[in-house]
Amino acid sequence: MAVKQQLFGELAKIAQAMASPQRLELLDYLAQAERSVEALSGLAGLSLANTSKHLQVLKQAALVVMRKKGTQRLYYIASDEVVMLINHLRKVAEAQVEEVNHLIESYIIKDERVAPMANEELSEWMELGDTLILDIRPEEEYLQGHIMGAINVPPETMQQKLVQLKSMSKETLIVTYCRGPYCLFAHEAVQALQENGLNARRLQAGFPEWKAAGLPIYSKLDEEI
Repeated sequence: MAVKQQLFGELAKIAQAMASPQRLELLDYLAQAERSVEALSGLAGLSLANTSKHLQVLKQAALVVMRKKGTQRLYYIASDEVVMLINHLRKVAEAQVEEVNHLIESYIIKDERVAPMANEELSEWMELGDTLILDIRPEEEYLQGHIMGAINVPPETMQQKLVQLKSMSKETLIVTYCRGPYCLFAHEAVQALQENGLNARRLQAGFPEWKAAGLPIYSKLDEEI
């Protein structure tokens, strides 16, 4: 077999590993935080056996890595390049597949008063100061890694946090973010903030995309591995 064909064969292995909605969902969870098979099984609604099989496929394609911690086997995303690959897949689908946009329109909240913010714009605001960044993800994901300076407001605590934020200056920009473009946590949070008269916007991407872009983060995982 010619070398070029062998190269395309290796690329095809990665494409085949990703050709499963269940495996794409597992990658989405692992882009947020490392997790055990049991945790992923609960999140994805899959049996332990099926979850383990999917993870082995992803591991063989070098999309995820496994490490041992005591008696646990923990999985995490192999690199930022994997996050970028999924992000490019999403962009191609949105640009080329009409059904994808129909699904997004039926799923994503559309009544935000201000357009979402790109990574570069938030980076500029962070340098200027007077910006409060809210990470609207579960605490487990926040603790393993988050945008530098962000504070954690899990979805179930948002209403309580609103009481504290109402006294903030209207000049302070509040930016929410969560897992990624298809995560509703940040959409719901920014809507609640805007309805309470606060100057709020949503980050268009999520934490994995911010990290993959090489922008400032805090990562507990980097310290442990």
